[in-house]
Amino acid sequence: MLPHQQRVVDEKIDLDAKIEKLMTFLTTSVFDGLDNGEKSRLRIQLDAMGTYSTVLGERIAHFG
Repeated sequence: MLPHQQRVVDEKIDLDAKIEKLMTFLTTSVFDGLDNGEKSRLRIQLDAMGTYSTVLGERIAHFG
């Protein structure tokens, strides 16, 4: 794997770990205590991170 390809793989691994942590956070009482605006922003963030992860995965799948 070329160095720039490995960086993409590493980035996806890191991003997926952050997604898991955020998903876990969304099930906590701390999240429940946030105002609705902040809850909405965190859900939007999770969605954007998921899209980003999908694109990285597609890029990785097309590495030679």
